[in-house]
Order: sequence, then structure tokens, then C-alpha cells
Amino acid sequence: MATITKRLDANGKPYYTAQVRLLKEKDTATFKRITDAKKWVQDTESAIREGRWFKTVEAKKHTVKEMLDRYCTEYLPKNKDKTYSPKEQTERKSKLDWWSSKIGHYLLSDITQQIIDEHLGGMTQSAATVSKYLKNLQHAFTIAINKWGWLTDNPAKKVSSPELPRGRVRFLDDDDRARLLQACKESPNPLLYPCVVLALSTGMRQAEQMELVWSDVNLKDGFLILHETKNGERRRVTLAGASLELLKEHNKVRRLDTKLLFPSSRNPQKPIDLRKAFLNAMEAVEITDFKWHDLRHCTASYLAMNGASLAEIAEVLGHKTLSMVKRYAHLSDGHVSNVVASMNEKIFGGM
Repeated sequence: MATITKRLDANGKPYYTAQVRLLKEKDTATFKRITDAKKWVQDTESAIREGRWFKTVEAKKHTVKEMLDRYCTEYLPKNKDKTYSPKEQTERKSKLDWWSSKIGHYLLSDITQQIIDEHLGGMTQSAATVSKYLKNLQHAFTIAINKWGWLTDNPAKKVSSPELPRGRVRFLDDDDRARLLQACKESPNPLLYPCVVLALSTGMRQAEQMELVWSDVNLKDGFLILHETKNGERRRVTLAGASLELLKEHNKVRRLDTKLLFPSSRNPQKPIDLRKAFLNAMEAVEITDFKWHDLRHCTASYLAMNGASLAEIAEVLGHKTLSMVKRYAHLSDGHVSNVVASMNEKIFGGM
């Protein structure tokens, strides 16, 4: 037997209390909408009849806040599946703290797709940022399901991510690149030029590059190791050409009071901040709408235009999947055409 009772909260707004009594089992839940209450009644009665109801008991013992707190204090720093950098842990915790302030008081058994969607819809940040908030919440629920057995269903997975704009592809043509490099070489900051060359040569993220220490650089064999990356995996980065030669020269005059390759002059234990020097160099040669991160786009674009496959570009940039590098696919169309033409020539010859 099931009953749904309409009630009014302190503000006069209606809410619905649903109760199910079946096969000596009893369960109660509260909803803002009667449609949600009816659906819960149907699902709960089915679960009781099919012997699945006992699995929802844990979800009634824990709140969303408890789940998010445990995820941040236990899973992120201590799990054995993946290593999250301190920066990534801080960023995730910040987003999950926001969710905790909004829906943390709900029991896991009461949280629904509609509740999550309602708060997501009220966010004013960019679609990309909103999507990150949702993905972090989805993962917390996934861990609570798979590792702790706190619930059996992931309500956040039912919420659609906002549609993201097409990925930005901003790269310098040969003339702009040459002018920018010359401006960097003439900069009063002696580290600007080698840092920009290294960024263009390797496609490293700015944070990855600025946190480099000499013990992770092998100038003899031409490579360096990134231990802390965005996706949590170590990455080997090839050093070649101008970037390798510049680092060899830089090594000759390296500071001995720090492990960093590019330390701040004021505090050698912290990386240098090149934002002002980089901006001045761009202004000097009148390059606009270009950010340091776009140096990474330049690397990917140049690789594509020189015949590198999407898989090779992804490996250089440190992406796990090809989805992030598909934005560069059109730049390698000429290479693809040559590959197809060569294949046809070998198969069909002069037919």
C-alpha cells in the first residue's frame, strides 16, 4: 500500500510525503513535485517485490555532504587507481564544496536528477566550467556506488552537460611566430625567450613547464619527465633542436640555490611569473587575441601541418583520448590526401 500526502512548508510552498508499506517493509521519502513522488512509489514497490530494496538502506544513512567529504578526504589523496596532483585535488574540492553548500543536506536516497539539474541551471559560469562541476559530482557518486556501496544509482549521470562551444584553435603563422620570438629574444627578461621556445617545441602546459626541476631533465639524451600532469600520469617529453640547445646554455648559468629551471628572481623557490614580459612582447609586435596557452595550440597545429597523426599529437600533448585533438584534424587534410593518393597509386597503379 502506498500513500502520498501533500503538505506546506514554512513558506507556504507545497511538498509531498510518499510512504510505501509492502511485504512488511516500510519506506518514506519527501519530494517537491508530485510526479517525482509517484515515480518513487512505483520504483520502491518494484524494488521491494524484486528483493532490491535492501540495497537502498545505505543511501538513507548518508547525506550528500558526507559523501563529498569522504571523497575529498579519503579518495582523492589516497586512492590507488589514479594519482591526483595537489592542484587537481584543490580544484575538485572547491567545486564539490559548492555542491555541498547547495545539496549537501539531502540524503543520498532523496537526491534526484531534477534537484541537481535545478542548481546546475542556476549557474552563470561558462558552459565548460559548468560541465566540470557536473563531472566532478558525477565521479563522486560513482565512487560512492562502486567503492563504498552507499547507493545503487547515479542521479548526476542522468543530468545532461551543457553544450560546449567548439574548441579554440589559435596559432601563429610563420611571420607572427618569427616576430614574436624576436620580441621575446629582445625582452629585458632573459628567461622569456627560452621559455617560449620550449613551450612551442614541446606543447607543455604553462604549469608543467614552470614547475620543472633540473633532476627531471636529461640534456644528454634529450628528454624530460613530467611527474605532475593534468591527467595524473607521468609523461616523457622529447627535447630537440632549439629548445634542447637553449636548455643546455641555460644549464651553464643555472642558479644553485633552487631546483627549479625557471625560478623567480625574488623568491627562487617559486617559479618565475612571465605574464607581464609575455604581454609586453606581444604588444611590441602587435599580436592580439593570443594567450600563453595558445602556444600549446601552436605546437599541435604545427604537428598536424607537418603530417603528425591525431594519435601522435595526443601523445605529445598528454591527452588520453583523441577527442581533445580532433580540433586540429582539418590542418592535416593535405597529409591525409597524400596518404590516400599514395595508397591508391600502389593498389591501382596506372589504371
